[in-house]
Amino acid sequence: MTSQVITGNRLADGIVVFLGADGGWTESLNASRVIDSERDMERMKSLAEAAAKAAIVIEPYAIDVFRDGDGIRPARYREHIRAFGPSIHPGFAKPRAFRKAG
Repeated sequence: MTSQVITGNRLADGIVVFLGADGGWTESLNASRVIDSERDMERMKSLAEAAAKAAIVIEPYAIDVFRDGDGIRPARYREHIRAFGPSIHPGFAKPRAFRKAG
């Protein structure tokens, strides 16, 4: 199984959140619960569905992630933007060598 985390949007304010290791919701991807087994996925999906029914989050779903030296990273660009901000964010900028001069 590919490593995954569960994400959604907090219903109160629309902020992207991740299901945490403690079963609560966090705005930090690095504080999320990384799921590496089908058994754990079923348990975490149940927690996410209960949170959706309780109107805490809306439409929770699993995303593929990987671990690197900086922590947990989404495997897809769309989810990277959801987790870390818009593509104009300085962290997404092209390396200096590839920018146009002037």
